[in-house]
Amino acid sequence: MSRRPVPGPDGVARCPWAISAPDYVTYHDSEWGRPVRGDDRLFERICLEAFQSGLSWLTILRKREAFRRAFAGFSIPVVAAYTDADVERLLADRGIVRNRAKIEAVIQNARAAAELPDGLDALVWRYAPDPDSRPAPVTLDDVPATSPESVALAKALKRSGFRFVGPTTAYALMQACGLVNDHLADCGFRRSPVSRSDSGLP
Repeated sequence: MSRRPVPGPDGVARCPWAISAPDYVTYHDSEWGRPVRGDDRLFERICLEAFQSGLSWLTILRKREAFRRAFAGFSIPVVAAYTDADVERLLADRGIVRNRAKIEAVIQNARAAAELPDGLDALVWRYAPDPDSRPAPVTLDDVPATSPESVALAKALKRSGFRFVGPTTAYALMQACGLVNDHLADCGFRRSPVSRSDSGLP
């Protein structure tokens, strides 16, 4: 795979990982790197990043609607009230990744999120770096797997009772939710007009 932006089917240059599947093209163009705000929406992203561990993100994208149905749209108060019976229900759901440790982590993370005094949105966005402090990456080799901010965010989440939130997962969350902009410098979507407020995307 090229390490630099590659023209997509429409001729627009994209980050090279984005052209490997149509699902990735849509995700890259309309979601990845755009700010996500709101407790439930960030909770969903944290959960999906945790489920992705050891799997491809494409697998998670293709199962996302099933995950949303299984976890009540990732409503924090609803998931926080799940019981052992819900765990067994989820383990029987062929539409999602049926991993007991990850399912139980989602429920624990909902309970932890429900206890945050200022909410999950405030905690996560507290660790967004100054965008002017980060030069645009030219190739994939310039994109880190972690950052000082992702290490700090992971520690803050763990202190609050979250599971499956190491620095690498936290950095992937920051990339996906627009806390950092890791579209490559010559990617046609790096300069898309994006507000640091809610992008309105699903």
